[in-house]
Amino acid sequence: MITTTFLTFVGNQCGKAEEAINFYTTIFPNSEIKSITKYADGEPGGTPELIKYGVFSLNGSEYMVSESNYNHAWSFTPAVSILISDNANDLIQSLYDKISSNDGQVMMPLENYKGEGDYGFGEKFGWCQDKFGVSWQFLLTE
Repeated sequence: MITTTFLTFVGNQCGKAEEAINFYTTIFPNSEIKSITKYADGEPGGTPELIKYGVFSLNGSEYMVSESNYNHAWSFTPAVSILISDNANDLIQSLYDKISSNDGQVMMPLENYKGEGDYGFGEKFGWCQDKFGVSWQFLLTE
């Protein structure tokens, strides 16, 4: 059995999936876009400029994307996020800065929270949302 995170770009994010996966695969090491399949002209669910399904990997972990121009009552939420952990401070800081910049949103600055409601995760912890609405948590492990 294989489980894969599947990101569906809807609403204001519909049409931005290809930009997002191009961005992600350029900032994460050992990453690539494996495939992109777009909707056929007249095919239900989307239009030819939208991704029907795509596959990409970030440092060896595989993800899938899709876009839907239907009027969905949902979109991305911080309740589900991608957790990035590593023991290299420079890498964690660099990824956090890139993900949270350019119209992203910082929900928790990447800091050491010991003594301030210590989350107990590691040396540093941060949480942000990228400009596409996807939430990311960053953990500097000890």
